[in-house]
Amino acid sequence: MSDQNQYTTSKVEAKDFMSGWAIALIIAGTGVSLPILYLGSEITLEAGFENALYAFGVSTLVLTILSFCTTLIGNRSRLSTYMILSFPFGVKGVKLINLMIGICLLGWYAVALELLAEAINDTTLSLFEFQTPFWLVIFGSSIIITLSTMYGIKSLERLANFFVPFLLLFLIGVMFYSFDESMTWNKIFNFTPTLPSLSTFEATSILIGSSILLPVLMADFSRFVHNDKHSLISVLGVTLGFPLVLLISAILAINTGEKDIMKMMQMMGLILPAFVLLFITTWVTNATNLYSVVLTFSTISEKFTFKKLCIITSLLGTLLALGRFSDHLFDFLSLLGVFTPSVSAIYIIDFFLLKKQNYQLEDRPQWGILALTAWLVSSGISLLSYYETITITSIYFFDSLIIAGMIYFFGSKYINYNQERI
Repeated sequence: MSDQNQYTTSKVEAKDFMSGWAIALIIAGTGVSLPILYLGSEITLEAGFENALYAFGVSTLVLTILSFCTTLIGNRSRLSTYMILSFPFGVKGVKLINLMIGICLLGWYAVALELLAEAINDTTLSLFEFQTPFWLVIFGSSIIITLSTMYGIKSLERLANFFVPFLLLFLIGVMFYSFDESMTWNKIFNFTPTLPSLSTFEATSILIGSSILLPVLMADFSRFVHNDKHSLISVLGVTLGFPLVLLISAILAINTGEKDIMKMMQMMGLILPAFVLLFITTWVTNATNLYSVVLTFSTISEKFTFKKLCIITSLLGTLLALGRFSDHLFDFLSLLGVFTPSVSAIYIIDFFLLKKQNYQLEDRPQWGILALTAWLVSSGISLLSYYETITITSIYFFDSLIIAGMIYFFGSKYINYNQERI
């Protein structure tokens, strides 16, 4: 790819277009990750299989609908998410949004590194009776991920094409292997915890919060695909990939009684295959996370090249991992569900309804006051809804979507009406 900055501030050229199936594998690869496997297991053991299925279905539907819209925006504009956001939020205003997104992505990067370090420690302790230094695994794996991300979208495509089908097939095989004579499909379907500690609504909220950044970031990937058809194909990575991984982790959790994928594998005598699985999933997922982080921060500061930003941002994520960021995982996911959905609503409305799918870089304002106001107000109300201080729809991430969309759409119409009268 000739553009050393991976088209961070310009439109993708036709010579770098690729298949929607390749992008779907990259997206599916983000689902075959330690955090998602962990969430699927924990939700099932705390809410029961039936409630977990409802949560899996509703969260996938919400993410799919949002991803359909944002994927088309990326394909039709040929711009990265962060350039697209500069149209409603402004060239300077978008830096605030991008900073939030970048920090969130670094959080995911850190969580995946931590879970990998703990899993590797369990492996070496079980096989060789010694503990691997936590910091050593964090730094070593971060270096490998950084080196593979430096070469941009083409590198991610090669990683995903090679590893993701293998990972999915391996997980499906392990799921069937986990059954014994005492465990039947009927017991799986009827599984209910003795003391349920998670409602269907709470489980759905956690799952949407865990992946709500994905629809926002879909444009980063769909801008490379050939046309609308391939854009929609790429969304299959969300529609099929995520629920499949969640379902597999749910069944494994019921069959083993464990939340930790490493401990599940140990119970089945699959320690070494588990080690390979864990390392590859973290590699693929965090390479994608790091790619998105670099694109984010490249719009905040244009002083650094893509490769230099890879090094800087991976170092920041590594420091977060060393600080045990995963201790705050559920609070982190809940806040994502508060502050992020409104961003999707604003840029979907701006592209399709207000700008009529016509984005010209010279038309961007310096500050998108209305978009920033809509985001802040909707996030504030959604936060109050989350803490049950007020009630609107009873679903705080829907509150964020609806309120932001209404403020931005009707506010824009009111401003345009007054300008026409003048």
